[in-house]
Amino acid sequence: MSTITVRGLDDVVVRALKLRAAREGRSMEAEVRSILTAAAKGTENDRGFGSFLTTTFAGAGAPEIPARTEFPEPVDLT
Repeated sequence: MSTITVRGLDDVVVRALKLRAAREGRSMEAEVRSILTAAAKGTENDRGFGSFLTTTFAGAGAPEIPARTEFPEPVDLT
């Protein structure tokens, strides 16, 4: 396993990590490991926009477009 060092974290961030770890019943190191692992794996929300649209509108079918019944008069350019 590799080791990383993160420098320059705000005290507020460190305190929030400690509180979060305590709520989860684990050490701060284990909590940070869990957060980083989840972030690296990504989620379903990390899909591209095209995939999002495809999923959102799957099964919607093509829209019904009414037939055009009125046409503008041609312009005489002479």
